Amino acid sequence: MVPTVPAEPRKTVRTAARMQTDPTPSDPVPVWPHRLAVTTAAATLLLLFLGGLVTSLQVGMVVPDWPTTFGYNMFLYPWSKMVGGIFYEHSHRLLGAGVGMLTLALAATLWATESRRWLAWLGVAAVIAVVVQGVLGGLRVILVEHRIAIVHASLAQAFFALLAGISLCTTAEWRTAPRHASRADSTRLRRLGLLNVGLIYAQLVLGAIFRHTGVGLGLHIAGAMVVFVTVFLLLDTVQDYVRQSADQGAGARLLRSARMLRGLLLLQVGLGLAAYIVKYLAPGGPLSAAAVLLATSHVILGALLLATGLRCTLRAYRFSGRPQPVAESFAAPGVGA
Repeated sequence: MVPTVPAEPRKTVRTAARMQTDPTPSDPVPVWPHRLAVTTAAATLLLLFLGGLVTSLQVGMVVPDWPTTFGYNMFLYPWSKMVGGIFYEHSHRLLGAGVGMLTLALAATLWATESRRWLAWLGVAAVIAVVVQGVLGGLRVILVEHRIAIVHASLAQAFFALLAGISLCTTAEWRTAPRHASRADSTRLRRLGLLNVGLIYAQLVLGAIFRHTGVGLGLHIAGAMVVFVTVFLLLDTVQDYVRQSADQGAGARLLRSARMLRGLLLLQVGLGLAAYIVKYLAPGGPLSAAAVLLATSHVILGALLLATGLRCTLRAYRFSGRPQPVAESFAAPGVGA
Protein backbone atom coordinates (compact mmCIF):
# COMPACT_ATOMS: atom_id res chain seq x y z
CA MET A 1 0.00 0.00 0.00
CA VAL A 2 1.42 3.39 -1.05
CA PRO A 3 1.68 5.81 1.88
CA THR A 4 -0.14 9.07 1.42
CA VAL A 5 1.45 12.44 2.06
CA PRO A 6 -0.69 14.79 4.14
CA ALA A 7 -1.74 17.95 2.31
CA GLU A 8 0.01 21.11 3.41
CA PRO A 9 -2.12 23.84 4.92
CA ARG A 10 -3.08 26.52 2.41
CA LYS A 11 -1.51 29.30 4.45
CA THR A 12 1.79 27.44 4.59
CA VAL A 13 1.78 26.99 0.81
CA ARG A 14 1.04 30.68 0.28
CA THR A 15 3.84 31.59 2.69
CA ALA A 16 6.31 29.37 0.82
CA ALA A 17 5.30 30.93 -2.51
CA ARG A 18 5.75 34.40 -1.09
CA MET A 19 9.20 33.48 0.26
CA GLN A 20 10.24 32.34 -3.21
CA THR A 21 9.47 35.75 -4.70
CA ASP A 22 10.76 37.94 -1.86
CA PRO A 23 14.37 39.01 -2.45
CA THR A 24 17.04 38.09 0.06
CA PRO A 25 20.11 40.13 1.06
CA SER A 26 22.29 37.79 -1.03
CA ASP A 27 20.27 38.35 -4.23
CA PRO A 28 21.80 40.77 -6.76
CA VAL A 29 20.00 44.10 -6.88
CA PRO A 30 19.06 45.16 -10.44
CA VAL A 31 19.92 48.83 -10.89
CA TRP A 32 17.85 49.76 -13.93
CA PRO A 33 14.39 49.55 -12.34
CA HIS A 34 15.46 52.06 -9.70
CA ARG A 35 17.21 54.33 -12.18
CA LEU A 36 14.17 54.37 -14.45
CA ALA A 37 11.80 54.92 -11.53
CA VAL A 38 13.81 57.92 -10.30
CA THR A 39 14.15 59.34 -13.83
CA THR A 40 10.43 58.95 -14.52
CA ALA A 41 9.53 60.53 -11.17
CA ALA A 42 11.86 63.48 -11.84
CA ALA A 43 10.38 63.98 -15.33
CA THR A 44 6.89 63.80 -13.83
CA LEU A 45 7.77 66.46 -11.27
CA LEU A 46 8.90 68.72 -14.09
CA LEU A 47 5.67 67.90 -15.92
CA LEU A 48 3.70 68.90 -12.84
CA PHE A 49 5.58 72.19 -12.76
CA LEU A 50 4.77 72.87 -16.42
CA GLY A 51 1.14 71.94 -15.84
CA GLY A 52 1.06 74.25 -12.85
CA LEU A 53 2.46 77.07 -14.98
CA VAL A 54 -0.20 76.44 -17.63
CA THR A 55 -2.93 76.78 -15.00
CA SER A 56 -1.34 79.74 -13.21
CA LEU A 57 -0.85 81.61 -16.49
CA GLN A 58 -4.37 80.65 -17.62
CA VAL A 59 -3.13 79.33 -20.98
CA GLY A 60 -4.63 75.84 -20.83
CA MET A 61 -6.91 76.51 -23.79
CA VAL A 62 -4.55 78.41 -26.13
CA VAL A 63 -4.19 75.25 -28.25
CA PRO A 64 -7.81 74.43 -29.15
CA ASP A 65 -7.36 70.95 -30.66
CA TRP A 66 -6.12 67.55 -29.50
CA PRO A 67 -4.27 65.25 -30.14
CA THR A 68 -3.08 67.57 -32.90
CA THR A 69 -1.68 71.07 -32.34
CA PHE A 70 -3.32 73.61 -34.66
CA GLY A 71 -3.76 70.76 -37.15
CA TYR A 72 -0.12 69.63 -36.96
CA ASN A 73 1.06 66.29 -35.70
CA MET A 74 1.94 67.08 -32.09
CA PHE A 75 5.57 66.02 -32.55
CA LEU A 76 5.99 67.97 -35.80
CA TYR A 77 4.64 71.34 -34.67
CA PRO A 78 7.21 74.03 -35.68
CA TRP A 79 9.33 75.35 -32.85
CA SER A 80 9.16 78.81 -34.41
CA LYS A 81 5.44 78.92 -33.66
CA MET A 82 5.86 78.05 -29.98
CA VAL A 83 5.48 81.56 -28.60
CA GLY A 84 3.58 83.00 -25.64
CA GLY A 85 1.13 80.64 -23.97
CA ILE A 86 1.52 78.11 -26.81
CA PHE A 87 5.08 77.46 -25.62
CA TYR A 88 3.92 76.40 -22.15
CA GLU A 89 0.91 74.36 -23.28
CA HIS A 90 2.67 72.56 -26.13
CA SER A 91 5.77 71.90 -24.01
CA HIS A 92 3.45 70.37 -21.43
CA ARG A 93 2.06 68.02 -24.07
CA LEU A 94 5.48 67.02 -25.38
CA LEU A 95 6.85 66.33 -21.92
CA GLY A 96 3.70 64.35 -21.11
CA ALA A 97 4.41 62.12 -24.09
CA GLY A 98 7.98 61.71 -22.86
CA VAL A 99 6.78 60.70 -19.39
CA GLY A 100 4.48 58.16 -21.02
CA MET A 101 7.40 56.57 -22.86
CA LEU A 102 9.50 56.48 -19.69
CA THR A 103 6.62 54.82 -17.84
CA LEU A 104 6.35 52.13 -20.52
CA ALA A 105 10.09 51.51 -20.23
CA LEU A 106 9.83 51.31 -16.44
CA ALA A 107 6.97 48.80 -16.57
CA ALA A 108 8.79 46.63 -19.12
CA THR A 109 11.97 46.67 -17.02
CA LEU A 110 10.07 45.69 -13.88
CA TRP A 111 8.47 42.74 -15.67
CA ALA A 112 11.83 41.64 -17.05
CA THR A 113 13.91 41.91 -13.88
CA GLU A 114 11.66 41.73 -10.83
CA SER A 115 10.79 38.53 -8.99
CA ARG A 116 8.23 40.49 -6.97
CA ARG A 117 5.14 40.28 -9.16
CA TRP A 118 3.26 42.85 -7.09
CA LEU A 119 5.91 45.42 -7.99
CA ALA A 120 5.68 44.52 -11.68
CA TRP A 121 1.92 45.03 -11.48
CA LEU A 122 2.51 48.46 -9.96
CA GLY A 123 4.42 49.25 -13.14
CA VAL A 124 1.36 48.21 -15.15
CA ALA A 125 -0.80 50.41 -12.93
CA ALA A 126 1.53 53.33 -13.68
CA VAL A 127 1.11 52.74 -17.43
CA ILE A 128 -2.67 52.68 -17.09
CA ALA A 129 -2.58 55.86 -15.01
CA VAL A 130 -0.40 57.77 -17.48
CA VAL A 131 -2.63 56.74 -20.42
CA VAL A 132 -5.77 57.83 -18.56
CA GLN A 133 -4.02 61.05 -17.60
CA GLY A 134 -3.19 61.83 -21.23
CA VAL A 135 -6.77 61.17 -22.33
CA LEU A 136 -8.10 63.39 -19.54
CA GLY A 137 -5.81 66.19 -20.65
CA GLY A 138 -7.14 65.89 -24.20
CA LEU A 139 -10.77 65.77 -23.08
CA ARG A 140 -10.18 68.88 -21.00
CA VAL A 141 -9.28 70.73 -24.21
CA ILE A 142 -12.01 69.25 -26.39
CA LEU A 143 -14.88 69.55 -23.93
CA VAL A 144 -13.70 72.74 -22.15
CA GLU A 145 -14.73 71.22 -18.83
CA HIS A 146 -13.37 72.42 -15.46
CA ARG A 147 -14.36 69.20 -13.70
CA ILE A 148 -12.10 67.21 -16.00
CA ALA A 149 -9.28 69.65 -15.23
CA ILE A 150 -9.74 68.95 -11.51
CA VAL A 151 -9.60 65.17 -12.05
CA HIS A 152 -6.59 65.65 -14.36
CA ALA A 153 -4.72 67.63 -11.69
CA SER A 154 -5.64 65.17 -8.92
CA LEU A 155 -4.58 62.10 -10.90
CA ALA A 156 -1.26 63.77 -11.70
CA GLN A 157 -0.50 64.00 -7.98
CA ALA A 158 -1.43 60.36 -7.41
CA PHE A 159 0.70 59.26 -10.38
CA PHE A 160 3.75 61.07 -9.04
CA ALA A 161 3.24 59.49 -5.60
CA LEU A 162 2.98 56.05 -7.23
CA LEU A 163 6.33 56.60 -8.96
CA ALA A 164 7.86 57.76 -5.68
CA GLY A 165 6.65 54.55 -4.05
CA ILE A 166 8.06 52.40 -6.85
CA SER A 167 11.39 54.21 -6.61
CA LEU A 168 11.57 53.31 -2.90
CA CYS A 169 10.62 49.66 -3.44
CA THR A 170 13.36 49.25 -6.05
CA THR A 171 16.15 50.42 -3.72
CA ALA A 172 18.67 48.11 -2.11
CA GLU A 173 17.43 49.47 1.22
CA TRP A 174 13.95 48.05 0.63
CA ARG A 175 15.06 44.76 -0.93
CA THR A 176 17.53 43.86 1.81
CA ALA A 177 15.72 45.26 4.86
CA PRO A 178 15.15 42.51 7.44
CA ARG A 179 11.65 41.70 8.64
CA HIS A 180 11.00 42.98 12.14
CA ALA A 181 8.61 41.48 14.63
CA SER A 182 5.35 43.36 14.97
CA ARG A 183 4.89 45.22 18.25
CA ALA A 184 1.77 46.28 20.08
CA ASP A 185 2.10 49.88 18.85
CA SER A 186 2.84 48.93 15.23
CA THR A 187 -0.81 49.21 14.19
CA ARG A 188 -1.06 52.77 15.47
CA LEU A 189 2.06 53.75 13.52
CA ARG A 190 0.79 52.26 10.26
CA ARG A 191 -2.71 53.68 10.60
CA LEU A 192 -1.37 57.16 11.29
CA GLY A 193 0.80 56.92 8.20
CA LEU A 194 -2.13 55.86 6.03
CA LEU A 195 -4.31 58.56 7.53
CA ASN A 196 -1.72 61.20 6.68
CA VAL A 197 -1.42 60.03 3.08
CA GLY A 198 -5.20 60.09 2.67
CA LEU A 199 -5.56 63.53 4.25
CA ILE A 200 -2.70 65.04 2.25
CA TYR A 201 -4.20 63.72 -0.98
CA ALA A 202 -7.65 65.04 -0.06
CA GLN A 203 -6.02 68.41 0.62
CA LEU A 204 -4.41 68.38 -2.82
CA VAL A 205 -7.79 67.65 -4.40
CA LEU A 206 -9.31 70.58 -2.51
CA GLY A 207 -6.45 72.74 -3.75
CA ALA A 208 -7.14 71.65 -7.34
CA ILE A 209 -10.82 72.55 -6.92
CA PHE A 210 -9.90 76.01 -5.64
CA ARG A 211 -7.35 76.63 -8.42
CA HIS A 212 -9.72 75.66 -11.22
CA THR A 213 -13.02 77.03 -9.87
CA GLY A 214 -12.10 79.71 -7.32
CA VAL A 215 -14.38 78.17 -4.68
CA GLY A 216 -13.68 76.16 -1.53
CA LEU A 217 -10.89 78.25 0.01
CA GLY A 218 -12.31 77.90 3.52
CA LEU A 219 -12.47 74.11 3.21
CA HIS A 220 -8.92 74.07 1.84
CA ILE A 221 -7.65 76.06 4.83
CA ALA A 222 -9.53 73.79 7.25
CA GLY A 223 -7.97 70.76 5.57
CA ALA A 224 -4.52 72.30 5.95
CA MET A 225 -5.09 72.66 9.69
CA VAL A 226 -6.09 69.00 9.99
CA VAL A 227 -3.03 67.85 8.03
CA PHE A 228 -0.82 70.07 10.20
CA VAL A 229 -2.03 68.28 13.34
CA THR A 230 -1.80 64.74 11.96
CA VAL A 231 1.70 65.20 10.54
CA PHE A 232 3.04 66.34 13.90
CA LEU A 233 1.17 63.49 15.58
CA LEU A 234 2.81 61.04 13.17
CA LEU A 235 6.26 62.48 13.86
CA ASP A 236 5.72 62.12 17.61
CA THR A 237 4.58 58.51 17.14
CA VAL A 238 7.57 57.69 14.93
CA GLN A 239 9.97 59.17 17.47
CA ASP A 240 8.51 57.06 20.27
CA TYR A 241 8.52 53.93 18.14
CA VAL A 242 12.11 54.35 16.95
CA ARG A 243 13.34 55.18 20.44
CA GLN A 244 12.26 51.69 21.60
CA SER A 245 13.56 49.88 18.53
CA ALA A 246 16.64 47.69 18.41
CA ASP A 247 17.32 48.41 14.72
CA GLN A 248 18.48 52.02 14.88
CA GLY A 249 19.64 52.04 11.26
CA ALA A 250 16.19 51.38 9.80
CA GLY A 251 14.68 53.54 12.51
CA ALA A 252 16.86 56.47 11.52
CA ARG A 253 15.62 56.27 7.92
CA LEU A 254 12.01 56.20 9.08
CA LEU A 255 12.58 59.12 11.42
CA ARG A 256 14.33 61.08 8.69
CA SER A 257 11.29 60.62 6.43
CA ALA A 258 8.94 61.84 9.15
CA ARG A 259 11.10 64.89 9.84
CA MET A 260 11.30 65.68 6.14
CA LEU A 261 7.51 65.47 6.00
CA ARG A 262 7.29 68.00 8.83
CA GLY A 263 9.77 70.34 7.13
CA LEU A 264 7.90 70.21 3.82
CA LEU A 265 4.63 70.86 5.64
CA LEU A 266 5.95 73.99 7.34
CA LEU A 267 7.34 75.25 4.04
CA GLN A 268 4.06 74.47 2.28
CA VAL A 269 2.01 76.41 4.81
CA GLY A 270 4.27 79.44 4.42
CA LEU A 271 4.24 79.14 0.63
CA GLY A 272 0.46 78.88 0.52
CA LEU A 273 0.06 81.98 2.66
CA ALA A 274 2.54 83.92 0.50
CA ALA A 275 0.83 82.76 -2.70
CA TYR A 276 -2.56 83.95 -1.45
CA ILE A 277 -1.24 87.36 -0.38
CA VAL A 278 0.65 87.99 -3.63
CA LYS A 279 -2.13 86.62 -5.86
CA TYR A 280 -5.16 88.27 -4.27
CA LEU A 281 -3.95 91.17 -2.13
CA ALA A 282 -0.84 92.52 -3.88
CA PRO A 283 -1.19 95.10 -6.69
CA GLY A 284 0.24 92.81 -9.41
CA GLY A 285 -2.68 90.39 -9.34
CA PRO A 286 -2.82 86.66 -10.16
CA LEU A 287 -0.82 86.93 -13.39
CA SER A 288 2.20 88.70 -11.91
CA ALA A 289 5.47 86.79 -12.09
CA ALA A 290 5.62 86.42 -8.30
CA ALA A 291 2.03 85.15 -8.07
CA VAL A 292 2.54 82.61 -10.88
CA LEU A 293 5.80 81.31 -9.40
CA LEU A 294 4.44 81.05 -5.86
CA ALA A 295 1.19 79.35 -6.88
CA THR A 296 2.99 76.85 -9.09
CA SER A 297 5.60 76.13 -6.42
CA HIS A 298 2.75 75.52 -3.97
CA VAL A 299 1.45 72.78 -6.28
CA ILE A 300 4.89 71.19 -6.64
CA LEU A 301 5.54 71.24 -2.92
CA GLY A 302 2.16 69.58 -2.41
CA ALA A 303 3.27 66.76 -4.72
CA LEU A 304 6.50 66.36 -2.77
CA LEU A 305 4.53 66.35 0.48
CA LEU A 306 2.29 63.52 -0.76
CA ALA A 307 5.24 61.50 -2.08
CA THR A 308 7.19 61.95 1.16
CA GLY A 309 4.16 60.97 3.22
CA LEU A 310 3.71 57.82 1.15
CA ARG A 311 7.38 56.87 1.39
CA CYS A 312 7.30 57.47 5.15
CA THR A 313 4.25 55.21 5.45
CA LEU A 314 5.85 52.48 3.33
CA ARG A 315 8.94 52.62 5.53
CA ALA A 316 6.70 52.39 8.60
CA TYR A 317 5.10 49.21 7.25
CA ARG A 318 8.47 47.74 6.34
CA PHE A 319 10.14 48.72 9.61
CA SER A 320 7.34 47.83 12.03
CA GLY A 321 6.84 44.33 10.64
CA ARG A 322 3.48 42.66 10.40
CA PRO A 323 1.51 40.30 12.62
CA GLN A 324 2.21 36.66 11.75
CA PRO A 325 -0.72 34.22 12.04
CA VAL A 326 -0.04 31.17 14.17
CA ALA A 327 -0.71 28.87 11.19
CA GLU A 328 2.11 30.57 9.27
CA SER A 329 4.64 30.37 12.11
CA PHE A 330 5.19 26.62 11.54
CA ALA A 331 7.14 25.20 8.64
CA ALA A 332 5.53 22.75 6.25
CA PRO A 333 5.95 19.06 7.17
CA GLY A 334 9.44 17.93 6.29
CA VAL A 335 10.75 21.45 5.66
CA GLY A 336 13.79 22.58 7.61
CA ALA A 337 14.10 19.26 9.40
